[in-house]
Amino acid sequence: MPSPVQFSQSYLWSLGQVEAPEIVKSSWIDEQLAGTYERIGIRAGLLEAVAGISERRWWPRETCFDDAAAQAGKVALDRAGVLPSEVDLLISTSVCKHHLEPSVACAVHFRLGLSANCLNFDLGNACLGFMNAMSVGAMAIETGMAKTVLIVDGEGSRQPQEATIARLQGPETTLQDFFDQFASLTLGSGAAALVMGGPRQGAHQFLGGVSRAATNHHDLCVGDLDSMRTNTAELLTAGLDIGREAFDAALAQGWDWTNCDRYVMHQVSKPHTEKLCERLGIDLARVPLTYPHFGNMGPAAVPFTLASIADDISEGERILLMGIGSGLNCAATEIIW
Repeated sequence: MPSPVQFSQSYLWSLGQVEAPEIVKSSWIDEQLAGTYERIGIRAGLLEAVAGISERRWWPRETCFDDAAAQAGKVALDRAGVLPSEVDLLISTSVCKHHLEPSVACAVHFRLGLSANCLNFDLGNACLGFMNAMSVGAMAIETGMAKTVLIVDGEGSRQPQEATIARLQGPETTLQDFFDQFASLTLGSGAAALVMGGPRQGAHQFLGGVSRAATNHHDLCVGDLDSMRTNTAELLTAGLDIGREAFDAALAQGWDWTNCDRYVMHQVSKPHTEKLCERLGIDLARVPLTYPHFGNMGPAAVPFTLASIADDISEGERILLMGIGSGLNCAATEIIW
């Protein structure tokens, strides 16, 4: 039985990703925290051995988050053969922001030279923002409010990780402090973008999907550019539960997601990825991985990972995008390549 379709006229035209240039190895972070490890009884190597993250990236200090998002947006526009003047709707989904206002979208709009008629705004929902923006973009396309949609995201982990390392180096740091802030050290930097529009040659159909909320867990992970405190164990358990609930709901609605060709998941860590695959009965071999070398790039992770494998995907393959974001919220959506 074919999957149900929420959207019939929405297609992905192109993807773009930009790697932050500075490689920061987990072994370097271990070196910075060696004194703290010894004092609180922690062995070095947890970031790589437990989280599965050997390195992540940082942007140069002078690179703003909107710079990174605009870079990815330009790549996506060039690949789609779309002129800046042709973009009707720009959505920025960056979690990282240097200020509360104006929106990141304003700066990206300016940097890309988009038209005065291009509606632009930020959409934030932790690590799910980009996937949510794809649905909003599809709604605009389906209703005729937009013909060409550009979605961008730029994330940076330098600032929170430098602040976290400095804080954990303090003599007052406890074992609990370390584990509360451990997830901050798994973050990574990167940028991604995509262009959506109607059907055209070489485009990939965006079918839609499902979402679920479990907002009673909204306080399990709370962060800003200075720090992020996470109840890692409870967050993992609650995330797996809402993931299973969303997957079951999709199957009940007729979505056939038990045997997709590829599963592009939000990249958090090794335990999260492996346990979610086990919980949903997904073959781990069908899950492309970017977290080992890029860490958790927040909402940029799903499009960045999809962009990294795009050239290897064959026409007609069924791709399931999946994400769980702090809040908690869960979303999954299908694309026919």
